[in-house]
Amino acid sequence: MSMKPIHILLVEDNEGDIILTRDALEEYKIITELSIARDGKEALDFLETQLLQNSGNLPDLILLDINLPKKSGHEVLEIIKQNESLKQIPVIVLTTSSSDQDIHRSYKSHANCFITKPVEAEHFLEVVSKIEDFWISIVKLPSNK
Repeated sequence: MSMKPIHILLVEDNEGDIILTRDALEEYKIITELSIARDGKEALDFLETQLLQNSGNLPDLILLDINLPKKSGHEVLEIIKQNESLKQIPVIVLTTSSSDQDIHRSYKSHANCFITKPVEAEHFLEVVSKIEDFWISIVKLPSNK
């Protein structure tokens, strides 16, 4: 069964986590196009550019860290979920934080799920593969055409 590659926007400022995520996607043979934004402003600029170009290249899924430079993940999430053209994109908050405040705020801003990053690399790989498994194999995503 051939599928069009799923487009993931990873919003992450930690280079190690970017590499781990990329490795996990490759290791589990998931056909992905991975766009990377290293801070909140870059993420919003990227989404805005895709909208303006009307390229049909909006991400199918956004993996969003909370603690980001320039604009926090919370701000990015709020802006995405208030935008008519973006709010249907599932946003997974993937962060080292496990604070109740961050969890509540994320869901209040309509995050689709909140996952605390495991620290060990192999657990991190497992988490990414499970995200993939669930969001790509099981969940039906809206087409962004």
